[in-house]
Amino acid sequence: MTDESSTASSSSLRERDDPRVHRYASAFADMMEMRAPAAVVADYLDRHEGWFRRCAAPMAVTPLGSQGYVLTLGRFGNFGFEVEPTIGLELLPQEQGIYRILTVPVPQADEALQGLYDVDFNASLRLEESSGPEVSHEEVDRMMQHTLVRWQLDLSVWIRLPAMINLLPESLVQSSGDHLLRQIVRQISRRLTWKVQEDFHASHGLPCPPRRRAQF
Repeated sequence: MTDESSTASSSSLRERDDPRVHRYASAFADMMEMRAPAAVVADYLDRHEGWFRRCAAPMAVTPLGSQGYVLTLGRFGNFGFEVEPTIGLELLPQEQGIYRILTVPVPQADEALQGLYDVDFNASLRLEESSGPEVSHEEVDRMMQHTLVRWQLDLSVWIRLPAMINLLPESLVQSSGDHLLRQIVRQISRRLTWKVQEDFHASHGLPCPPRRRAQF
């Protein structure tokens, strides 16, 4: 490994004019139905120190300050080259029913991984309260409202691949990486969405809506 590659910081990958650096990006949207008023859902989401760690499992999660977490996403690979991205996420306080989750810097514990990848995670959640027939007649009057939690995720990953991979057609390297990223995020996002929905209803003694098909 050259001095340049050993000292490059992950944050510089976005600006470096290096043919070995490839960017993979995906955008997703989904929705959770919560069978409770928006105020009840907001109170649950505000207390993320409980549900985030429970629902992110089996991904490894450790606290980062009062609003953040260090999260290991799982293995990401392309043509036999694999990394296991560890990113920092900050859960910002809600603003008028909108929550945002942003990437924050995390010191890389493994120096060998410095300069190999960078991750930009940008998610938003919006609460929409409405009355509807979805609520069971067995529920009490105070639960005759339900809340839709609509969320969007924009994710970009920069990876510095071995030089030999550049011998392959650029279109093949890019398309295979994009496809793999979509598979990984789809699996993670759907699992996390369901677990948050299940955890909320279980913690409030409410029947959980059935699983619904993803919108992506």
